[in-house]
Amino acid sequence: MAVTGAHKIEALYKKAAGLRIDKSKVKLISDVVDQKLYDLLIVAEANARYNARDIIWMCDVPLTKAMKESMQKFKELEEELELQPILDHLAALPPLKYGLEEELEKKLPDIVGTLLYVMANITKEFSTKDKTVSAQEMEKAETILNLMI
Repeated sequence: MAVTGAHKIEALYKKAAGLRIDKSKVKLISDVVDQKLYDLLIVAEANARYNARDIIWMCDVPLTKAMKESMQKFKELEEELELQPILDHLAALPPLKYGLEEELEKKLPDIVGTLLYVMANITKEFSTKDKTVSAQEMEKAETILNLMI
């Protein structure tokens, strides 16, 4: 189960980076973003534990200055993602030991949107002039995102 639908991912890539992606690449993008969200929450859980809390707060999520700036740029696109598919996706993964605070839960669509925005813009750096994303470009973007998060 993906955190957002194919049409939304295609629209975000076009709006955020001017790129076209075909249906065959949507699953890869979705899988990468799904994993990066979970990775962020795993680190956030460790931060909550370090701070002697049994609930994950928004401030526990390791968002860098660049990620926060990208989150603002994502918000400027005025694209909204639905919360329920994200929660459904997280419920299908190995459970976190701690729950999410309400503020963090409400921010999950922005975090997912930011991850999509970042991945689209990383991909843009490798894209050809025709603006259609290749499998090789997707792999490079995934590698960079994996190095960052």
